[in-house]
Amino acid sequence: MLDRNAIFAVLRTILDPEMPVNIVDLGIVADVRLESGHGIAHGAAYVDVDVTPTFVGCPALEMIARQIRQRLNELPDVLETRVNFVNTPPWSVERISRDGRAALQAHGVVVPDAPGPGSSASPRLTPLTVSTATPPADDPGVPCPFCNSSATKLESRFGPTRCRMIYYCTSCRNSFERLKPI
Repeated sequence: MLDRNAIFAVLRTILDPEMPVNIVDLGIVADVRLESGHGIAHGAAYVDVDVTPTFVGCPALEMIARQIRQRLNELPDVLETRVNFVNTPPWSVERISRDGRAALQAHGVVVPDAPGPGSSASPRLTPLTVSTATPPADDPGVPCPFCNSSATKLESRFGPTRCRMIYYCTSCRNSFERLKPI
């Protein structure tokens, strides 16, 4: 019989095309709903999956939706899968699970700490006119995911995707990525 646990098990096998982490641990799966009832065979259901993009206009959204539909429609009791993109509440780094943070760290992507519940801190915007050579004053050395040194510097506020920045470690001389603190 189909249930939310079976759906989430499948969703955990789908990796984000731009990051080395599954879409559940990345925190972009906002909700899963099963619709069954009158006129539907016992155990069968329609599945709705709400996905919150990391950034509006993310080029990977259609690929993610296609993978979700394909994988879930392979389950015997799924009649149809619908993927809905939702922007409220917006995605933020605090949605990334502990396992997601570990997976990203293992691949050289640092996840900033997010403000805790009840914090009055607001997300910092990335100004387009600021020099990219020096980090902002409230951004102390970001620990390197390879050697854990804090002797790091911001190389570029604009990484390979909209949600990442590029840092450089002067200790081990590796470049690494950091998710933007949104």
